[in-house]
Amino acid sequence: MGEAKRRKESLGESYGKESNISPWLPVTKTQAQQFVKWSSTGAWIGIVGLVAAWVIVLFVGPLFGWWQVD
Repeated sequence: MGEAKRRKESLGESYGKESNISPWLPVTKTQAQQFVKWSSTGAWIGIVGLVAAWVIVLFVGPLFGWWQVD
């Protein structure tokens, strides 16, 4: 009997299912990786937006005479 068959017999219904990060947290490892991916993307979008706003306030606005930076 092969190792996969032994594992399937010992695990029963949970064979082939993805395990959770922690027993008390119903989040799988794939879901955690997706969360990290999306939150990292969101963080970079926020950083780029902050830099763009800073450039507009510091350079573009005064260049077009919208306001003066003291």
